[in-house]
Order: sequence, then C-alpha cells, then structure tokens
Amino acid sequence: MNSWQHSPIFKFFASVQLTVTVLLTLAATSVIGTVIPQNQNLDDYLHTYGQNLYRLFSVLDMFDMYHSWWFQLLLVLLTLNIIICSMDRLPAAWKIVVKPPGFKPSRFLNASCQRQITVSSLDQAQPILEKALSRSIGQVRLEQTQHGFFLWSEKGRWTRLGVYVVHLSVVFLLAGSLIGSFWGFDGAVNIPEGETAKMIRLNNSGKSIPLDFEIRCDKFSVSYYDSGAPSEYRSTLTILENGAQVFTRDIIVNDPLRYKGINLFQSSFGNLPSQNLVLSFTSRATGMEYKEKIAPGQTVTIPEGLGSFMITEFNRDHQFKGHSIGDAFVGMMTPPNGDSVEVVLPVKFPSFDRMRKGDVIVAISETETRYYTGLQVTGDPGVWVVYTGFLLMIAGCIVTFFMSHQQICIEANTAEKICSVMIRGITNKNKIGMQKKIDATATAAIKIAKQQ
Repeated sequence: MNSWQHSPIFKFFASVQLTVTVLLTLAATSVIGTVIPQNQNLDDYLHTYGQNLYRLFSVLDMFDMYHSWWFQLLLVLLTLNIIICSMDRLPAAWKIVVKPPGFKPSRFLNASCQRQITVSSLDQAQPILEKALSRSIGQVRLEQTQHGFFLWSEKGRWTRLGVYVVHLSVVFLLAGSLIGSFWGFDGAVNIPEGETAKMIRLNNSGKSIPLDFEIRCDKFSVSYYDSGAPSEYRSTLTILENGAQVFTRDIIVNDPLRYKGINLFQSSFGNLPSQNLVLSFTSRATGMEYKEKIAPGQTVTIPEGLGSFMITEFNRDHQFKGHSIGDAFVGMMTPPNGDSVEVVLPVKFPSFDRMRKGDVIVAISETETRYYTGLQVTGDPGVWVVYTGFLLMIAGCIVTFFMSHQQICIEANTAEKICSVMIRGITNKNKIGMQKKIDATATAAIKIAKQQ
C-alpha cells in the first residue's frame, strides 16, 4: 500500500461509512425537494410558509434545492468517494488482468465445481480433452507430470473490471449532474407571432440572459375540443444566427426543438391585443354609422363633429361592477365641448357601449386574433456526460452480472491401471454456470472420443 493511502484524508474519502451517509442524506433531501415545490413564485412561498420559515428556507436555498451549494457539495463528496474507493481497490484487480498468476494446480484442489470421468488411455485422451477444453474456454496450456498431465485454460480476466466500469458510470452521472447544476438553466420566453426573441427569463431568479441565437415565431395555431379546452397548440419557429435563417420547424407539446444543446418546449400560449381594429361609431341623433381603422394610442376624428376617440389601453380580465367581462379595450371619448369620457369596449360584447347612453355608440366592428407562444427554454451542457454515464452503466452491469473470470483445470493420471480424469473449475461468480461448463466439457470429450 502506498504511503498516501495511509493518510486520514484518503481513509475518510475511501470509507464505506461516507458512502452510506451521503446516499442517505441525498435521499432525505430529495424527499424535501419533492415536498417543497421548486422554482415557484416567491410570493406564493411567503404566503404558504410565513415570514420566518420563508427566511430560513431562502437561506438554505430550499426553493431551488438542486442548484444549492450544499446539494452540489453532497454530489462532489459522493463523486470523490467513488473515485477514491475505486483507486483503493483497482490495483489488485488490474494486476490480475494485466499480469495473470501462473498455473498452480493446488489452487484447484478445493474447487467446488468438478467432475470425474475415466478414459481407456491417457495418450489417446490428451488430444481429445485438449480439443474439448479449447472449445469450452479457449487457449489451452499443457504440463506433463510423472503419472499424466495437466490441462489448464482460462478466459474473462478483464471482466473483473466490470464493477469499476459501473463506478466510472456513476462518476459520469454525478459529473453530468454537477455540470448541469453549475452551468445549466431553466427559463421561459413569450414570443408574439411574427416577432423575434433572444433574451429569456430564468425561472429561479427572474433574471434575463441572452441566447447565442434568435428565435422567431412565424405562426401559432390552436385547435379545441368540443368542450372548449385546447386539444393541440403548435408553433412554427425559425432559428436565426446573425440575421440569417438556419432552419424552421414546428413544435407541439412533448415534441421540443433542440439546437446547440438548448431545448425549446411548447408550454403555453395566449392572445395579444389587436394592433389593427375597425371601430364603428353610431350617432344617436342621426342613426348614421361610421367605421374607422384605429390602432392603440392613435386618435381618430368622428364625423358629424362628434369629437374624437383614442384607445388608451388593453386589459385582460377587465372588471365591470365586480364582474369579469374578459378582454377589453379602454378608450377616451372627447366631445367637441365637454370633458372626456372613458369608454370600455369588451371584445366579447360588441354592443356593450349602448348602456352608456352617450351621443355616440362605440363598438368593435373588426379585430384580428393575434397569439403569442410561451416557450420553456432549458440548457444542460452536462446532458451528454450523463448519456455517456448511462451507456457505461449498461455495459458495466452486463459485464458485472453476466460475465465472469473462468478457469478450468483437467488433471489426468493413472492409478491402479485406471485412467482417471478430474475436471475442476473456479470462477469469481456464477458457480452454477461453471459447473454446467465443466459438465459440457466432459460431455464434449466423451463425444469426441466416440467419434474417433
């Protein structure tokens, strides 16, 4: 053992107790992360937990636990623990793999997997047994003795490294998680039809960060069930770099667009106030109706000298006498003589302004439905490290659980004019499979002998 393996620091990180402690702590904190919703609105946390618990949870980063410093520290501890444990035990296995021990018949004397057969002649049996063993295991080594011979073969020394491949896969998984925790992000952006966005808002902090490319929403469409609930909403997105179009693709829920390691998920949608409306102005005195195109903030003059009108704002879920009337434009009617009057124009109720009893009845005659698409934007630079870890884990588990280091020794000698052959085998796992291989070797030898 090297001197550094005696140090207290090495022993601490190589201890199984550390592994158990960190795993139990990770399990417990993961339960907490499930009980406390993550990355929600801070006002909701304050209302749910009260001021004192809110402060405590904020200090401990409980609202974004998987990006907290202490959770990352636990992952680092577990990663170091696995690496150092593997370093502590790998040299012995590596020595067996690269420098196999010489053939020692004494190692097979107490083997639990064995079978004895008899042959008529050792000289005739040797090539038969050698051929059968070669088919079963691989290259055969022959050693002559005073009363017979030994045949020895092995395979699968490298399979002793399978468990270390599993260890390496866990290191990759943890490293990928740490990379994602440090440099990954989860944000959102709303893009109106026909417009482009490059900045996204992070869910955990509310800060805005730029992307390396632009996203343009060319078109948004939504279909509904008979009940009125949306059945599918689809966005046509174009990726732009330096003003040049890279590609265009439709996305729907659970079918994201991926570009440069960043995922764009369809998460929500909504409608925007129309930028081009046609309003009708009806004079109560003459009954004449006049239509005028208008945009928010623009002022139009009403014929017959009835004054002017301007749209000042757009409200979602507008409240009128304590009741919601949905989306509504709000404007100011300015008569030739007198004070300005506020006019509410609900999109769903075109005749709403008749109740005002003014000289002019204002109504929305035409409007266009304009949508915005809500995208969830995530980036995780560690995802390929995690994928590599999964592949290594699959390979390591196959080697660890389904392959083994197998050695078979055939001892042949004469005793009291009887030619006895003892087949023994040892393996680091799966003794039942080794016994079957010994039986198959014996059966193959008997079969070959009958054919000659």
